[in-house]
Amino acid sequence: MDLSSIRKLITRYCTGEESWVDSRTVYIGHKEPPPGTEAYIPQRFPDNRIVSSKYTFWNFIPKNLFEQFRRIANFYFLIIFLVQLIIDTPTSPMTSGLPLFFVITVTAIKQGYEDWIRHKADNAINQCPVHVIQHGKVVRKQSQKLRVGDIVQVKENETFPCDLILLSTSREDGTCFVTTASLDGESSHKTYYAVQDTKAFSTAEEVDTLHATIECEQPQPDLYKFVGRINIYLDQDEPIARPLGSENLLLRGATLKNTEYIHAVAIYTGMETKMALNYQSKSQKRSAVEKSMNAYLIVYLCILISKALINTVLKYAWQANPNRDEPWYNQKTETERQRHVLIRAFTDFLAFMVLFNYIIPVSMYVTVEMQKFLGSYFILWDDDMFDEELGEGPLVNTSDLNEELGQVEYVFTDKTGTLTENNMELRECCVDGHVYVPHAICNGQILPGAAGMDMIDSSPGVDGKEREELFFRALCLCHTVQVKEEETVDGIKRGIHQGKSTSFYISSSPDEVALVEGMKRLGFTYLRLKDSHMEILNREDEMERFELLEVLNFDSVRRRMSVIVRSTSGEYYLFCKGADSSIFPRVVSGKVEQVRARVEHNAVEGLRTLCVAYKKLTHEEYEETCRLLNSAKLALQERDRKLAEAYDVIEKDFILLGATAVEDRLQDKAADTIESLHKAGMKVWVLTGDKMETAAATCYASKLFHRNTQILELTTKRTEEQSLHDVLFDLSRTVLRQHGSMTRDTFSGLSGDFQDYGLIIDGATLSAVLKPTQEGPSNGGNYKEIFLEICRNCSAVLCCRMAPLQKAQIVKLIKASKEHPITLAIGDGANDVSMILEAHVGIGIMGKEGRQAARNSDYAITKFKHLKKMLLVHGHYYYIRIAELVQYFFYKNVCFIFPQFLYQFFCGFSQQPLYDTAYLTLYNISFTSLPILLYSLMEQHINMDILKRDPTLYRDIAKNSLLRWPTFIYWTFLGVFDAVVFFFGAFFLFDNTTFTSNGQMFGNWTFGTLVFTVLVFTVTLKLALDTHYWTWINHFVIWGSLLFYVIFSLLWGGIIWPFLNYQRMYYVFMQMLSSGPAWLSIILLIIVSLLPDVVKKVLCRALWPTTTERIQTKRQCLTAEQSTIFMLSQTSSSVSF
Repeated sequence: MDLSSIRKLITRYCTGEESWVDSRTVYIGHKEPPPGTEAYIPQRFPDNRIVSSKYTFWNFIPKNLFEQFRRIANFYFLIIFLVQLIIDTPTSPMTSGLPLFFVITVTAIKQGYEDWIRHKADNAINQCPVHVIQHGKVVRKQSQKLRVGDIVQVKENETFPCDLILLSTSREDGTCFVTTASLDGESSHKTYYAVQDTKAFSTAEEVDTLHATIECEQPQPDLYKFVGRINIYLDQDEPIARPLGSENLLLRGATLKNTEYIHAVAIYTGMETKMALNYQSKSQKRSAVEKSMNAYLIVYLCILISKALINTVLKYAWQANPNRDEPWYNQKTETERQRHVLIRAFTDFLAFMVLFNYIIPVSMYVTVEMQKFLGSYFILWDDDMFDEELGEGPLVNTSDLNEELGQVEYVFTDKTGTLTENNMELRECCVDGHVYVPHAICNGQILPGAAGMDMIDSSPGVDGKEREELFFRALCLCHTVQVKEEETVDGIKRGIHQGKSTSFYISSSPDEVALVEGMKRLGFTYLRLKDSHMEILNREDEMERFELLEVLNFDSVRRRMSVIVRSTSGEYYLFCKGADSSIFPRVVSGKVEQVRARVEHNAVEGLRTLCVAYKKLTHEEYEETCRLLNSAKLALQERDRKLAEAYDVIEKDFILLGATAVEDRLQDKAADTIESLHKAGMKVWVLTGDKMETAAATCYASKLFHRNTQILELTTKRTEEQSLHDVLFDLSRTVLRQHGSMTRDTFSGLSGDFQDYGLIIDGATLSAVLKPTQEGPSNGGNYKEIFLEICRNCSAVLCCRMAPLQKAQIVKLIKASKEHPITLAIGDGANDVSMILEAHVGIGIMGKEGRQAARNSDYAITKFKHLKKMLLVHGHYYYIRIAELVQYFFYKNVCFIFPQFLYQFFCGFSQQPLYDTAYLTLYNISFTSLPILLYSLMEQHINMDILKRDPTLYRDIAKNSLLRWPTFIYWTFLGVFDAVVFFFGAFFLFDNTTFTSNGQMFGNWTFGTLVFTVLVFTVTLKLALDTHYWTWINHFVIWGSLLFYVIFSLLWGGIIWPFLNYQRMYYVFMQMLSSGPAWLSIILLIIVSLLPDVVKKVLCRALWPTTTERIQTKRQCLTAEQSTIFMLSQTSSSVSF
């Protein structure tokens, strides 16, 4: 035993395991290892729960309160409320406490409801049933109760509940087929392998007898990397050790296909699975508008403090004269007089702060929260965004970011399932210049009325006929397609050959399936691979058998694949298909120019093109080929390089047969959507896990790249030829050659003279670019800035072979760039969750790849095309509405409080309020709140059809244009001007002693009421002037609010209320309205207040109109012209009558 232990230690040391500290040991089936083998050290692992929610029942109140009081306004009003409780202030604590409580409560309910929906979604996944083997029996468990070491049974079309090591499958060869669409966006079938020594354990009883442990690395987010080993304990003293790699690891979120069942052991569970590790942690997203609001609040807070300081200083300066000390009737006690002057000054400063605190509008936050929450229903109710096929419409997971939809500058989109439907279709094949176009072939579904084929050019002769059939045979044989023996999949019948079979094709490459199905439509049907023989059915329905001898698999460097087969007559063929750039240089004969012309034509159309070639081998050549391949395959050192060299020797001297063109069908209107986003000024980046050729073809088809786009490659292939430093500087020189260091935005109007660039980068090169280096910027260490400079000057960027976290890194890189643009990420799989969470706005597509993206997004839609309306219409409306809401709230509160500030100069700085307490409390809550809330929900400054038709209108609101500092300063000065007009206009009118018919003088409450009346009417009519979209609801709310103010004032001052200790407003309002000059002054002051804004708008529209204002003016002219024509037609008809 001691010798055995020493031997094991030596073995581990020699294999380098002494440095492998960060590892875990998993006991399969929770069985201890046999005595004397190794120590049993149980480890604690997390359960299998997935958590996407932010709050729990216990931390909701403290965590939510902490987040809410991080807002400047909320924290400020909390301080004001506490000050009102502590010291004697001119207004009641309730005036600040009640609105603050209302804001906090409404916000907490809204955020709690949104998080409750996330909890429901999590519970649906965590409580999903899973089959676990215990004591030789299959037992059902909830997914969240799975533990590391449990042996799980997964059946076909089920999703893996956690990360698993494959032990055995229902297939004799120990393989299973998996789709990883929700992880890396690829819906093709991938092959995984069971451990050689456990693949025979096919039943639950047999698997339960397995005695083994797994040693592997701790969880890490790389989807394509896994290192471990399994120790299987049999009767021998020493366990059998087998290596484990990524080909044995089944990832959570992937789906089992074409395999009846598998048995596997859980090694990573819950938030330690690779899928969960690729999630970004949830963080509170804040919109640009909210950041502007906080900045404005700081400015207004400074104004407030300045007002309070000025009044405090002036009060003590005024009272420095003994004759002007506070009068005896103010009941100031001797104790207060003897306080230290600094304490008295500080108390007065706080009292002035409370008096002027209404300049910070707490009710704005309530209104903004209500506007966002209620406004989000317009997306939910939009029938244009409802998908009949799915029976679902859009979802709003958070309404905090509605206005951000109108500010997007960068769109990061996934490819597979987002831009494309992931349905490949053979569009045509070209044999020696003859073009064949099969009808309606798409993943085995043959549409009615699609018999025969179209032939372009003349029919081939006898020799051409042989070449044509050889081409079709080549495509039937040169692939890795498998045949699925089942009648239906997803309820769709798939036929191999009408009336003869009910099987369909699956492959790791979806375009291989499209090619084989295309051949079936053209008369050559691939039947099956049986006993190393490939069986095909020719046009005469005769079976042909070819022995499959070798498969030279596709790789992204060679960009081709080959098979070597032997026909029944004993002839050896090497068939090869691949990219034109890898086939043409290896061709020695064939109609190269005709085929090349066709390939180039199809490439421009955005189709995925492949060339097909062949050569015959003699028996001796075949033997030499086998020797070369076996020698390379058996090499332990540099196996990949030796295989590549062998392939290079074997794959040459071809005879060209022809080419194919396959279309990865784009989603409906995807190209139109991308074009509209470009016109709206947004830059679109495609981030995909797919290979470069596939992704590039999709980018052409979706109009991301155009015919005249010069493609720049920043890929592994290029960085192998020259250093990354040189490649980056070459690309930088290329894109900056025309216009120095200026970006393409400067040249947006010079499209004719401007070279359009598109950049393609892969995941490996991106890692190198983002990797921090020890070199200084002068030595090329600062690659990020150079990379960003290149990207800024490209109209579109394609990032391929991206891991999920790399997608998030790209988004983060752009977010952190010096312009700080607003980003949007859209995707449909779990592999897109990281970038969705990282972007300012995350949109999930409810597609075929699960709902992880939709669950973790801010918004979810059913199709990519709906993004156009969501941004160009809903986003546009949300932004202009909330921008007006924010500016209007600050404006009306300046109008409200500045007269109070001016009044202190006329009342000895005694903190006397200008307005009654009821007016102070109800101004923001009742008198002026509903009109702006309704405006922010219903305003349509331009018809939505025009917004969809003219995407350039989106540029008018870009970069937070309606909330910039000049606009904010204009609204503030407008408020100050109006406040000065209200106060001094009323003051000079009051200077006339014959203000009433009986000569009676008005008091200070009448003066305050007159100012307040002008204020309420002016700010309400200002909003009416800004309204473009009038409905009966607008009329009801705007005129109803003014009527409510009048009725309330009449009742408040016309009745003796028993619950009031004193009633200073009794009969004040009615007495004011009984004066003719009061009516005149109210009308006059309202007109004078509104006049500057009206003049400014007229001049700006006439001299410097925006695109939006031009369209509004044009629309008004058309409406006027139509009404004139209608009136003239009515007049002429009456005259003729």
